[in-house]
Amino acid sequence: MIELCIDAWRAWAPGVEDAAAWAAWADAPYAIVDHGEQPACDFVPPMQRRRLSRLARIVMHTAWPLCDDDEQLPFVFASRHGETTRTFAMLDEIGRGAPLSPTQFGLSVHNAIAGQWSILRGQRGESIALAGEADTFEHAIVEAAALLADGAPSVLAVIAEERPATAYDGWIDDVPFSYTLALRLSLAGPGPRWRLSLRAHDGSAAGDDLPHALRFVRAMHHGAPLDHPWKTRRWTWQPIA
Repeated sequence: MIELCIDAWRAWAPGVEDAAAWAAWADAPYAIVDHGEQPACDFVPPMQRRRLSRLARIVMHTAWPLCDDDEQLPFVFASRHGETTRTFAMLDEIGRGAPLSPTQFGLSVHNAIAGQWSILRGQRGESIALAGEADTFEHAIVEAAALLADGAPSVLAVIAEERPATAYDGWIDDVPFSYTLALRLSLAGPGPRWRLSLRAHDGSAAGDDLPHALRFVRAMHHGAPLDHPWKTRRWTWQPIA
């Protein structure tokens, strides 16, 4: 069982970019259509911004304001599918006989976004890049809680997914649209306190097609508990008064 405070958060999805939009969506969730929109990320210098993939841009957009300029924060980046779009583009080039770009390859690995964050923000502390299954969100929280238990005053945890190329239809079915959620976490901060627990699950259907991270956005808005079942695991979120 884990208890922690969510001192600040930001989320992004196509057309849902600020707190008011997320509050409206949480009250009446609707199908979000992904037309390939991406944040401008004007706070990143142009030379570095050119190297940011769409996935990297949505991570930077949400995480950047949660870290002060003179602050060093441990960083947890979590994504089940990572840079699938960039990887698919490289595979397509190889299939057409084009040479493989070393830069594109280096930016396609799973910890590339965590590395870009460290470079752009001058972060010298711990960073973790992880991938799990549909409950990757909860695994990221476990990693963040471990960093807090080791003495970090705050941790930045970001879960992000990009809608994959249509070639993956029928193979990747848990990313209905691109999204990201960034959380600034602590053990005793000013934000609302939540408890996360894990118990065995019988494998029955989850009953909600939304990604776990966005179901949690809705729970934060309502201050309501929720269950995230996945295979043999059942994660339970409970607000603490």
